[in-house]
Amino acid sequence: MKKIIIGNGKIEAPEIGLGCMRITGLDNEKEIRTLIDTAMEEGFYFFDHADIYASGQAEAAFGEAITPSLREKMILQTKCAIHPGTCYDFSKEHILRSADESLKRLKTDYIDILLLHRPDTLMEPEEVAEAFETLEKAGKVKYFGVSNQNSMQMELLNQYCGGRILIDQLQLSIAHCDIMDSGINVNIHNEAGANRDGSVLEYCRLKGITIQAWSPFQYGMFEGVFIGSEKYPDLNRVMERMAEKYNVTPNAIAIAWILRHPAHIQAIVGTTNRQRLKDICKASDVCLTREEWYELYLAAGKLLP
Repeated sequence: MKKIIIGNGKIEAPEIGLGCMRITGLDNEKEIRTLIDTAMEEGFYFFDHADIYASGQAEAAFGEAITPSLREKMILQTKCAIHPGTCYDFSKEHILRSADESLKRLKTDYIDILLLHRPDTLMEPEEVAEAFETLEKAGKVKYFGVSNQNSMQMELLNQYCGGRILIDQLQLSIAHCDIMDSGINVNIHNEAGANRDGSVLEYCRLKGITIQAWSPFQYGMFEGVFIGSEKYPDLNRVMERMAEKYNVTPNAIAIAWILRHPAHIQAIVGTTNRQRLKDICKASDVCLTREEWYELYLAAGKLLP
């Protein structure tokens, strides 16, 4: 699998990572380990977690399934700052406690990357900076980032955190690509032209912040998967044709569409099906033409002004 450089050269990682939100749906530890081994064999040595996935049980199940020697061959990323159904929390106390709890569940001495999961409008950036510095000095976390944040939220954090924000994880797929729609529809008075994120795509490219695409097969906010959906007949016809051309699956075409963007976006896929994982891996070998990229964009119901 091809590699990308995260955070202006600080991290080399595969351009596709495995999201671990659903691994507790597997029957036992052996199945989880088999999935991890398959991922590693296919070049997916980047694993994405969060403290709230299965109320922490996803991290714990992963930690039980790996050995110290295997852990050293992978990049582990996790997230914190959500009290489910209650609030978001960027306090120093919560960040430090959450990191320690994730370390215990994952059975590791350090986390490669820690993301702040969703924006906390009550955040004190000085507290975040103190938490990051404490974790970094203790060797508990190597690098930091955020998830679902806009340009100015990252700018504010980085002003206090010494430029430590290297990643912004955002929902992105062919059918859910607002961060691209607004850039295409500049100076056009339509819904697609509404800029809701402060031109976050362009901002990240300017600042060397890597975008990670979560839910790359979804449309809407967890409304469903567009692959095979009756709501996206044109898109599925085009994906099937391109899949046949490149000898891959439609899933791989959907990921190749994300990887084709020059922002060097890293895709995070959440499958627990080993064959599907192998199929998705082939996206790394597909380089869509400019015309194909736009054909998929239009087939998803988008318009060019």
